[in-house]
Amino acid sequence: MQRLLASLLLLGACLCQAQQQPETAPQQTDPPPTSRPLPIRSDFRVKYVNGNDAYIDGGRDSGLSEGIALVLKQAPSDREPSRDETALEPGILAKLTVVSVASSSAVCHVDSSTRDITVGDTVTLPQAEIEHLIEKNTLGKTRNYPMVISFSEGDPLDEEIRGAVPHPPLPEINQARGRIGFDFSTLHGLGSNSFTSTTFGMVARADISRIGGTHWNLNGYWRGRLQSTAAPAQSSIQDLINRTYQMSFNYVNPASHWTAGIGRLYLPWASSLEVIDGGYVARDLSPRTILGVFGGSTPDPTAWNYNPNRKLNGAFLNTHGGDFDRFRYSSTEGGGVELLGWSVDKPFFFTENDLSFKRIFSLYHSMQIDRPTANPGTPPLNFAVGQSLLSLRLQVHPRVGLDLTHTYFRDVPTYDASLVGTGLLDKYLFQGVNGGGRIEFPLHVTGYFTVGRSSTSSDAKGSWNSMGGASMSRIWKTGLTADARYSKFNSAFATGTYRTLTVSREISDSIRLNLQAGRQAFASPLTKDKGSYFGNFFVDANIGPRYFVESSFTTQRGGADEYNQWTSTFGYRFDNRSHKNIAAQVLTSKASTP
Repeated sequence: MQRLLASLLLLGACLCQAQQQPETAPQQTDPPPTSRPLPIRSDFRVKYVNGNDAYIDGGRDSGLSEGIALVLKQAPSDREPSRDETALEPGILAKLTVVSVASSSAVCHVDSSTRDITVGDTVTLPQAEIEHLIEKNTLGKTRNYPMVISFSEGDPLDEEIRGAVPHPPLPEINQARGRIGFDFSTLHGLGSNSFTSTTFGMVARADISRIGGTHWNLNGYWRGRLQSTAAPAQSSIQDLINRTYQMSFNYVNPASHWTAGIGRLYLPWASSLEVIDGGYVARDLSPRTILGVFGGSTPDPTAWNYNPNRKLNGAFLNTHGGDFDRFRYSSTEGGGVELLGWSVDKPFFFTENDLSFKRIFSLYHSMQIDRPTANPGTPPLNFAVGQSLLSLRLQVHPRVGLDLTHTYFRDVPTYDASLVGTGLLDKYLFQGVNGGGRIEFPLHVTGYFTVGRSSTSSDAKGSWNSMGGASMSRIWKTGLTADARYSKFNSAFATGTYRTLTVSREISDSIRLNLQAGRQAFASPLTKDKGSYFGNFFVDANIGPRYFVESSFTTQRGGADEYNQWTSTFGYRFDNRSHKNIAAQVLTSKASTP
């Protein structure tokens, strides 16, 4: 019916036009083919550069299409070109090819160049391309001109055709990139505790969205053992850090009221529960209210409630509103039961609240109220606050940020004390009220500090905590980044100091180096170790577009455990996004750039 209606309208319009034209009207002749060429634009400005891709300010409306060549010419007023600059052709500094086109913009791939393309450069159509476009767009006298019929609510024929053409999938569907590799590690114990351990393992990093066209996504990092021989009872610092990974499947569907996650993850609305090996299921009760359940174990050695045999299960209710450009709030309340093995350790209730205004102000507070199972022969315990963390942050200047925190634990945290010197446990070491700041200085230098006073009911008097450090990037044009830190802490369950120095360097996009060394000295009922020196060197390098290697060396001296550890990894890198798709995404994301 739509085709019949369109055909009748077209026939009626032609008859009306024929009746209005006199029969004796002189025949109109077109001018010679080359007398009225359409205007051809030949110069385009570079608006954005991403690696070997350049975004320009002209597109399909300017006559461009995929495959057209462009060149960057040397201005006549420039200095005489050097031998390297004339390696392509005299006066040409770069050659580009259009790989993706929109109506008023395009992405070009730099095929060859004698210098980097920069924003503001002007690229030009070669004379051959200009002549081809003129010939293509010239109006010849043998061309037929169909009458144009406009529809106030769309062309029925076009709509029918568009409805029959399958639409390509969205760019984020089935995007997959990441790494997968196998590693080999040896651990040699020194001194009186001599041993040798060999471990074969596997490492995976993934960022896969909309798997199989569904709303399931896989994100995160995983590292684990496949086989181990003569494994020692203790773990090295590197082994403990490897166990802080996160890897999870998440279901996020804007058209559904349900969301879910499974793997090693944070509960999105209650990060104070620490990482769990398990999952959650939640449902939107309204646009601002979410109800859900969760369950899992506590595998992260940096967690305050770490125990390989601990499990927790419960339910939660979250309310939220606003957005990050203005005021935003989120409040989560819930409860559950912690188990040790399959025995009830303690029931608990928790709350977590977050309030922020743009990037200027943020207030965060988490609290857990619980009743631990008393040890045999001790009086039973009542419900009380077991953990509380309050944090206030202010950005008083683009280069100056201040923070105020208060940390409280009723019970001794069970994190692994071997990680004290890495800085991963600072939020637990500084109990009481602490204030600090972060200041960005010129020359790529950033300083930070924390000072506070710790006081518990068992202390005769309060004690001072302090931590300070500084980092500097691009040191003396070497590309090195360095960070030095000193900390002195005194809490109810640990006292001591640590010093660390970290130096890193990225060589292009292919090689990354990192060196960390330090000394930690502390006294704590959590460990017999009174302090040690440690060092770790790590290198990560890409081999071509598809493979990578990693290697690390870790050593510890002076503590209860002295050892050397070597780890080597070889693996495969994958990214299913073709060069053309990447260029199209750059074009889309930068289309609004002025």
